Amino acid sequence: MSKLTNPSLLLLRNSEVLEGKSILVVNFAQDGFLAELKELNPNSSITAFSYNHANGEYAKRFSNINTVVSHQIEDQQYDLVVYYYPKAKPEALMTLDNIRSVISEGAQLLVVGDNKSGVKSIEKQFKTRAEFSNKIDSAKHCALYAFSGITKLTAFTISDYHKPFTVDIADLSFPAISIPGVFNHGELDAGTKMLLENAPSIKQGNVLDFGCGAGLIATFLGLKNPKLTFSCSDVSALAAYATTQTLAVNNINGKAVLSDGLQNITGTFDLIISNPPFHTGIATDYTVAEKFLSGAKTHLTKSGILTIVANCFLKYPPLLEDQFGAYRTVFKNNKFAVYSNKN
Repeated sequence: MSKLTNPSLLLLRNSEVLEGKSILVVNFAQDGFLAELKELNPNSSITAFSYNHANGEYAKRFSNINTVVSHQIEDQQYDLVVYYYPKAKPEALMTLDNIRSVISEGAQLLVVGDNKSGVKSIEKQFKTRAEFSNKIDSAKHCALYAFSGITKLTAFTISDYHKPFTVDIADLSFPAISIPGVFNHGELDAGTKMLLENAPSIKQGNVLDFGCGAGLIATFLGLKNPKLTFSCSDVSALAAYATTQTLAVNNINGKAVLSDGLQNITGTFDLIISNPPFHTGIATDYTVAEKFLSGAKTHLTKSGILTIVANCFLKYPPLLEDQFGAYRTVFKNNKFAVYSNKN
């Protein structure tokens, strides 16, 4: 059993509030909390919901837990909801609205989180949506809040949270759609901009857009070269959803794939292109990017190209050299560098 995270420890030391017949746990941690919750509620229905595919795969190891990974929580009447507060406020507000559409009358909502995530703002954010709120406990830089008398939503429609925006890059301008929780929500980030300005020219073939976010990389390349076919992968169901919307509005030939790293990626590609993630939650974590670079070689065709952008302080050159024998710095400034496996 994995070591319990501090938010989970805080919840479990208040086990008297962890009782319900139909329980929903949202944005859970990869630890043993779900198993402990089931022990406290052996006869209850427990659903573990996450936007994160890796979290969902982790939760499947626990018996008698219904695991759901999606871009939204579907209708059901839960009488207890446990929500691990995320670092992104827009995502929190959207998810809280979604939760209000799937709770029963008289349901209780517990919100727990690391203080660095901004959880202390939850009482203010939820003030008009619940009659009663109470800060139950705090310890180890975390806080736990309880809400009751919650105002229900009759329905939750994720399209209400679409953020349409226009991407202007090089000689192209195109529409894109983002939703809360997607990387750099509603904007083209500086790293991806540099990557696209220095992307290799490839006229046809299969392309993997790894860590696709809102699908901006695939859309840009697809508009420049309509004969390309795209697989767009991300660990986030929110990103996969946003990418699907962006590809559709631009008539790009591609699909979104939920994958923890390259685990669900099959086949080979003429180009693998990415602004790989280096954060997990609040903490900096290079693991995903390192595993991606170590596995990318097996998914490239013989003449396939790997092109990535990264913060200059990240030590990717030794990894590239180790995997490909050589690499080229395509472009670099004081913040970012674009690397390729081809000289």
